[in-house]
Amino acid sequence: MAQWPARRSRVNIAILIEGDTEKSFLPVLRNFLDTDSRLKGRMPRFIPIVHKGRIPKNEKLKREVETLLTGRTPDAEHVIALTDVYTVTNDFQDARDAREKMRDWVGPEPRFHPHAAQYDFEAWLLPYWPAIL
Repeated sequence: MAQWPARRSRVNIAILIEGDTEKSFLPVLRNFLDTDSRLKGRMPRFIPIVHKGRIPKNEKLKREVETLLTGRTPDAEHVIALTDVYTVTNDFQDARDAREKMRDWVGPEPRFHPHAAQYDFEAWLLPYWPAIL
């Protein structure tokens, strides 16, 4: 984020997520980024796009990314897609395969950043469950 042009103080980043659990971690991400001195006064604005299940795939993912990047509401300069590898449809072999497929579906868009959790995002919470409660 520090390499983005300073055309304005705030960059809008849309984050395609599967559900409310992922959305609940956005404040933690903001707190983490707040410690980066390179972002002083330039903290990005995160626009969560919650899908209540899995994020779209194929042409539907491409259309959603294009819509977000073309200045329509919400206006985003970058789009991050977060998915779990193990979905009901078994579309992905592993995290690498998930990132590659999402990249292929969207095409050569440098402002699109696909990411995948090898295991369900919620599985990351299990070691910390007593603290969460």
